[in-house]
Amino acid sequence: MTSYYYVYVIRSKKDMMFYTGYTSNLRSRIKEHNKGFVNATKGRAPFELVYWEGCRHQQDATKREKHPKSSWGKRYLKSRVRNYLRGKQ
Repeated sequence: MTSYYYVYVIRSKKDMMFYTGYTSNLRSRIKEHNKGFVNATKGRAPFELVYWEGCRHQQDATKREKHPKSSWGKRYLKSRVRNYLRGKQ
């Protein structure tokens, strides 16, 4: 069985801010964020997953994780999830 690494973007339902990360177990990682086990997002739960993509290699995921944090990446992300965000605001 092939393992994947996931780059993901979650949004805090509390303050509507985005957080980007990567993991090899997406479901488990989202649960950790929502339970307050991740220092970077502690106190901002609950979260919703708004975007994810899979990579075959960890190095690709770590490089890709940086893109949504850049100005171009933020624009790209907002265009990709525009309809979803429009329905949630």
